[in-house]
Amino acid sequence: MTTDTPNTTELDPTDVITNEATGTEYTVAELENSNRIIKSVTPKYTADWYLKWAGSIIVLFAVAIRSAGVPELMIWDMFLSWIGAAMWAIVGFMWKDRAILLLNSVLAIMLFSGLIAEFFK
Repeated sequence: MTTDTPNTTELDPTDVITNEATGTEYTVAELENSNRIIKSVTPKYTADWYLKWAGSIIVLFAVAIRSAGVPELMIWDMFLSWIGAAMWAIVGFMWKDRAILLLNSVLAIMLFSGLIAEFFK
């Protein structure tokens, strides 16, 4: 079924949009055609946004510990990696992204089994 009423959600290419964080103004045409302006695909400040960023930061801390090469800190590397992978597995589930879900679920299971083995040495 079609209708003759115009779609009121379409923006005019000459409309100006202001970035609230920086105050920079862009026209709609500039945003649509720009190769310089990075546009995020995922929404901000939702539950999955917080999970993905917290998980990423935790994994970065784990890798920093791993790269220090201190054997006594290995358990912290495994623990933080497990937490980060579990968080990313939840994000994969929320996004219905099987690759992210599979990779991080398997990582979380493997890291958890390593943690269990480490505690029962």
